[in-house]
This record gives sequence, structure tokens and C-alpha cells, in this order.
Amino acid sequence: MVPAGVCALDEGKNLSDLIDELDARILELIQEDASVSVADLAERVGLSPSPCWRRIKRLEDLGVIKRRVTVLDPDKLGLGFEVYAAVKLSLPSRANLEAFEARLDEWPEVVSCATVTGHEDYMLRIMTRDMHAYDDFLRDKLLASDLVSGVESRIIMRSVKTTTAVPIGLALGLRNAANGHGGHGHHRENHRNGGHADRQPDPSGDDK
Repeated sequence: MVPAGVCALDEGKNLSDLIDELDARILELIQEDASVSVADLAERVGLSPSPCWRRIKRLEDLGVIKRRVTVLDPDKLGLGFEVYAAVKLSLPSRANLEAFEARLDEWPEVVSCATVTGHEDYMLRIMTRDMHAYDDFLRDKLLASDLVSGVESRIIMRSVKTTTAVPIGLALGLRNAANGHGGHGHHRENHRNGGHADRQPDPSGDDK
């Protein structure tokens, strides 16, 4: 259920239609550092703390902000050996798919799993100590499952780009293009001294 005061999505309407560029800036900054205080965040986006907090609360209520986490360095924890493993099930029936996915909670080595198109059924990202630890995982867990018929491993030699940040600007870019404004809309800031530039209607109605 959508909390009171939060607009529900109309049928055929994207969530990005309820987010303006100021929301996007807040989301970008929170993705960079989830520990930033509301006061500092408000200062950086040109709002006073109260409307900034209300925007954050609204984004949480909409489900845009799912949770806030701390990103650790796996290398410094001795867990720098990573592998992408393409998994083929012996029989990709609904029951087997659900059974395999249920087992993932028992395998902490698997840090992400996705169903994929092609010959394989799943792509796993596995994090462990070294080659020997990965071999143990393969033998004792993944290949020991009667659900799995084959695994093709791709060892990560060097990580070139890794980010947890969602490219929020793309959602606004697509929306602006659809509205005939090109890839960049006017950036509206509601400054704490009461001044503003290129003011646009605020979907949350809280810029005071």
C-alpha cells in the first residue's frame, strides 16, 4: 500500500515521471555517500533541511530508495577472487528453478544471481578467497546439487569498473527527450534565501 500523501502510479506511467531533477541530484549524492547528513545534503542541492528531508522520505515511500548499505573492500578482507559462473540446470522446470534459487541463500559465496537468455539458465557472481576455495565451492556445493548439469566459469582477472550507483540521469534524459526538451532539462534550484531559477512545478509540493 502506498503511504498517505504519496502519489500512486497511474496505469502506464513510469516512476521517473514523479521524480524531478532535484530529486535526481539528491539520489546521486546519496548513492555516492549514504552517510551524508540531511543538513549537508540540503546545502549541496540548495534546499533547507526540512523540504530536503521530505523529499528523501517521499523517495523512500515510493520505493526508489530501497535501503542504505556500507560498501566494503573485498581485497582487504581477503575475498578478492571473483568468478562469473554460467549454470545450466539438468531440467529447467519451474520446480527446479525455484529449488535452485532457494539454495542460493545457503551459499554466501554467491553475491549475485540472474536468470539469462541463451544456453545457460543462470549467471552467478561468486566471491571467495582463492582458486582452491572456489574449487571447493564447485565440488561441494554447486556441482554436488543434482539440479545442476553443467557450469562454465569465467575468472575475473581485473575489475575495470564496479559501481552500485543506478544511472538516475538516464531516466530523466529519456523523459525529457519524450517531452521534446532534449537530453537535458532546466535545472531548478530552490535556494534557502528564497531565490530560485527556472522554477518548475514540484511533484512533491514541498519546496518551501
